[in-house]
Amino acid sequence: MRVLMESWIRFLQEDIVQALEKLDPNAPKFQRDSWVRPEGGMGQSCVFAAPTASEGQKEFILEKAGVNISIVHGTLPPPAIKQMRADHTSMPLPEDAPGGLPFFAAGISLVIHPKNPHAPTCHANYRYFEITDPASASAGAEVAPKTLAWWFGGGSDLTPSYLYPSDATHFHQTHKSACDAFSPSFYPALKKWCDEYFYIPHRSESRGIGGIFFDDLHAGPHARLPDNPRTLDSIFVFVKSLGAAFVPAYIPIVEQRAKTPYTDEQRRWQLIRRGRYVEFNLVVDRGTKFGLMTPGARVESILMSLPETARWEYMSEMGADEETEEGKLIRVLKEPKEWV
Repeated sequence: MRVLMESWIRFLQEDIVQALEKLDPNAPKFQRDSWVRPEGGMGQSCVFAAPTASEGQKEFILEKAGVNISIVHGTLPPPAIKQMRADHTSMPLPEDAPGGLPFFAAGISLVIHPKNPHAPTCHANYRYFEITDPASASAGAEVAPKTLAWWFGGGSDLTPSYLYPSDATHFHQTHKSACDAFSPSFYPALKKWCDEYFYIPHRSESRGIGGIFFDDLHAGPHARLPDNPRTLDSIFVFVKSLGAAFVPAYIPIVEQRAKTPYTDEQRRWQLIRRGRYVEFNLVVDRGTKFGLMTPGARVESILMSLPETARWEYMSEMGADEETEEGKLIRVLKEPKEWV
């Protein structure tokens, strides 16, 4: 599975980056940064950052974007093990080992921040994690380590600044179709999980209008997915199907909204909403916390998700009036709705 996962995330990364580059042929290409982790493993960060525009220069569709993959291995120290146990209470995990627990992780993580306030931000992440037996891991490279626990996680979600119900329906329907090919029970469960996960408690609102989210998919029973696939291969096929849904779910939305005229006030609102995005990622998101606790954490890649520009206003009046376009978004963020 390690080899299969690495091959797939490399393919998916290139497929998504090419689709994003085709959106705006006149924009600079994504910077492809291959790196090696001294503690074990490697990765590639594909990052776009729009150059500072001079007066009269055409605006690029994307402002900041990153499509990153990592294939890493090593030993989880006690703080990371403690965080892992707190994050994965629904599945059996091995006992602590004095010297830490050997691990392998491979995944793709991406965040796209368009410049136009009418074009939504989008995030996706798909990952595979293994915990192996410390004794077998020290036996030598010629012996495959014994796997004590493994699981898949991931999902994709949409974060608009302005609400276009047709965009929300398209994004959700595309992911629902990918889920329905396996079970009609999957999409409702993953949609509900997404609404619960991407929630900002101190603001009493969601980060965006949701999508799908899942974690701890393994060979045992799953509390949220009673009919979940139970084998390594069948779960991998399911995860690949969800990953393949990203381009058709998101790219058409950006193509449609990127040329919509916008005002300075709409840009102001977009930056306020991006401030909320930052708050979730730095204060709430458990993936960010776990990543920063992992030895040899590549901080630049982890914080790639943050927008280039954000805004915080003291007691801002924007969004307070439910009859405004900003207020209509806030209403949905306070009370998530069913889009399909």
